[in-house]
Amino acid sequence: MDTPPPAIRIKDLVKRYAPTGKGARSDGGKLALGGVSFDVPQGQIFGLLGPNGAGKSTLINILAGLVMKTSGTAEVWGFDISHDMRNAKASIGIVPQEIVFDPFFTPFEVLENQAGLYGVPKALRRSEALLREVHLADKRDAYARTLSGGMKRRLLIAKAMVHAPPILVLDEPTAGVDVELRRQLWELVGELNAEGVTVVLTTHYLEEAEELCDRIAIINHGQLIANKPTRELVEMAREKIVVLTLDRDVAEPPAHPAFIKSRISGERQVEVTYDKDRMNAGEVLALLQGQGYGIVDVSTREADLEDVFVSLTAMEPA
Repeated sequence: MDTPPPAIRIKDLVKRYAPTGKGARSDGGKLALGGVSFDVPQGQIFGLLGPNGAGKSTLINILAGLVMKTSGTAEVWGFDISHDMRNAKASIGIVPQEIVFDPFFTPFEVLENQAGLYGVPKALRRSEALLREVHLADKRDAYARTLSGGMKRRLLIAKAMVHAPPILVLDEPTAGVDVELRRQLWELVGELNAEGVTVVLTTHYLEEAEELCDRIAIINHGQLIANKPTRELVEMAREKIVVLTLDRDVAEPPAHPAFIKSRISGERQVEVTYDKDRMNAGEVLALLQGQGYGIVDVSTREADLEDVFVSLTAMEPA
C-alpha cells in the first residue's frame, strides 16, 4: 500500500530577520530558523514543541503566508508556498493564540465574512454546520463580544475551517484556559481529526502533547532537535524513579555508585533515580536491602515527555 504524500513538507527552511536600528548585527540579523526539515504525515495530530523563541511561530507564519522565508522550501498539501501560495493558503486553517475577530459581529457573521474572504460561494458556505460542530448554534446571533473565553476559542476554530482546509494549525490553543475548556477543545480537535483533518499543534502543556499527538517535532534555537513518533520520543528518557517507604527514619538518603541520584522525599520515604538501561527496579531493591534497609512499600515512575523535552532543550545548539 502506497504511503500518501505528507500534508506539509518542509525542506532546509531558513528565516533570518533583517537587522534594524542602531547597533544592528553585522551578520545579517537574527536567525529564527536555521535550515529546518521535516514532514507532517496526512491524517495525524502532529505536535510542534519548543521553548519560547525557538522558531515555532515563525514557521507557522511562513506556512500561513504572513512571513517571507529567507530560503528553503515549504509545501502545504502539495502546493509550494512560493509558487502557488493561493492554493497553499486554501489548504490550511490557522487558529492563532490571540483571540482576533470583530466583537460587534455575531458568530454567524464572523464565519460568513471569513468565508467571503476565501472566496467561498454563498451556496457552498458551511457557517450553520460549523456553528453546530463547535457547539455554538445557540449563540448564532449573539454579539461575539458577549461570548465566554471558551466560546471564543471554539469560534476561532470554526473560523479557521470555513474554507474546509485539510490541515488545521492550532497555535497554543489552550494557553490560559481552565481544565474543562481544555477538555472541550481537545474533544473538538479529536472529532475534526477523526473526520480526516490533519492537525498541527503547538502547546506548552507537554502532558497534552504526549496524550494527543501521534508524532512530535521539537525545535530549539531555530534547529530541529527531534522528530519521532510520540512513544519513541518518550522512550528516549533513560531515567526511572523508584519511590520507597522504609521501615525507619533515615538521616541520609541511601547511596550507591549505580544510582544517578537519591533523595529523601518524605517521612521514611526516599526516591532513587537510576538508568533503566543499566539496571531494573528489582536490582535497586536488592542493593538497598543489602545495605540493611527494610522496605515497606514501593512504587515507580517512568520518565515522560517533559523529562525528554527538558533534556533535549537543555543541550547547547551545535
